[in-house]
Amino acid sequence: MNKELIIVLDFGGQYNQLIARRVRESGVYCEVHPYKISIEKLKEKNPKGIILTGGPNSVYGEDGLIPDEGLWELGIPILGICYGAQLMTHALGGKVSLASSKEYGKTEILIDSKENLFKDFDDTTIMWMSHSDYIERLPEGFCVTAHTAACPIAAMENASKKMYGVQFHPEVMHSVKGKELLANFVYGPCGCKGDWKMDSFVEATISEIREKVGDGKVLCALSGGVDSSVAAVLLSKAVGKQLTCVFVDHGLLRKDEGDEVEAVFGPAGSYDLNFIRVNAQQRFYHKLAGVTEPEAKRKIIGEEFIRVFEEEAKKIGAVDYLVQGTIYPDVIESGLGESSVIKSHHNVGGLPDYVDFKEIIEPLRMLFKDEVRQAGLELGIPEYLVFRQPFPGPGLGVRIIGEVTAEKVKIVQDADAIYREEIAAAGLDREINQYFAALTNMQSVGVMGDFRTYDYAVALRAVTTSDFMTAEAAKLPWEVLEKIASRIGNEVDHVNRVFYDLTGKPPGTIEFE
Repeated sequence: MNKELIIVLDFGGQYNQLIARRVRESGVYCEVHPYKISIEKLKEKNPKGIILTGGPNSVYGEDGLIPDEGLWELGIPILGICYGAQLMTHALGGKVSLASSKEYGKTEILIDSKENLFKDFDDTTIMWMSHSDYIERLPEGFCVTAHTAACPIAAMENASKKMYGVQFHPEVMHSVKGKELLANFVYGPCGCKGDWKMDSFVEATISEIREKVGDGKVLCALSGGVDSSVAAVLLSKAVGKQLTCVFVDHGLLRKDEGDEVEAVFGPAGSYDLNFIRVNAQQRFYHKLAGVTEPEAKRKIIGEEFIRVFEEEAKKIGAVDYLVQGTIYPDVIESGLGESSVIKSHHNVGGLPDYVDFKEIIEPLRMLFKDEVRQAGLELGIPEYLVFRQPFPGPGLGVRIIGEVTAEKVKIVQDADAIYREEIAAAGLDREINQYFAALTNMQSVGVMGDFRTYDYAVALRAVTTSDFMTAEAAKLPWEVLEKIASRIGNEVDHVNRVFYDLTGKPPGTIEFE
């Protein structure tokens, strides 16, 4: 797509994708790339601006991450955030030192200049600090634009060179007007107009897919979830009957979900798709027998998915392309640039080394979850499908702690169905971004009637989030939780305790494994 571009250079912070998300919210397209990207590649991409992320290293240490020194000579506006600001200082002749005390959490920022980054700001604001190093001396030509009680240089700039640095993190939700600061950068020094629109993305993607595929055959991995459903309809509009959608029921779906997916996308459904359902429950249970480590389960499920697709492709005949509903958080969490691997997603880090297709097409790879939903609406997919609860590719395999068995799957399916039913009955299903039941690996003593039990504990999870990269536990009404817990205890075999998970992201992830 011929669009404005802001590039985020990744220096190892876990939440660097949030920067890209906030920039896109401002209507400007943004991508994350490793800090090691070559200057030639940067020039080729022709960005309107560059943002340097935070990271855990010290710029003056042996483990400091240093980009090509030609970065500072490109003449492209640069914003450094935390480590990025320290890197700019260090590279341009200033001094970065270890602070006498760490600055962490919500911090009052006193603004010294209301131009550029702080245009239309009040005299003070609140931003999220997280650093142990600080800028002791400015590089030549820079001035201080904000400070705190403990940090004399909380923000700096060299306006003539269009270089800016902040010690805080405007990308996180805790920062007041952080999104506005990023927008000031992209619309001010970078001169962006804001051409990132979902209708243009959909049109351009359909055109690109049509050109790439030509008269080739395409196989789509359809799970029935939001991501794969949007990918399937997008490909259908691009190549029509050249597309075959394979739905693998791996026995790790929610209660009755296999039949629901077939009802929507199968022969009697709303879409004119070549649809194949593969019932592979026992095959997956066999592969997962005795496996308890989360990454191992994800890898097994991912590889088995691919093997099933390959087998179906051979039945169809020569298939050139495999389509997957990979989205940007999948890519980030599976390890991008210097960021750590949080968890391998079955359709990213979980892929085996050899895949028997000419190429894998991932049309949603650069979209965040809410952008995928926007794309779905642009494609005319009904709202009840677009706003369906997110469901991971490995399914209940990552909502069952420890070994996966058919018995455990039935327990979590039944508990989850009750949970979803009661959340909907309470009118909370559109207020909570994601909610589900998971099966812990804990068994404890209970009592049912006059009998002792020794059964499992179910954990209920519900979170609110804008981007699925950070999240907070939803504050569900107590009476709703009581009713859910009572029903699960009375109606689901082998469960005698129900917990509610209050953990946010971070430190947890949204899924359990």
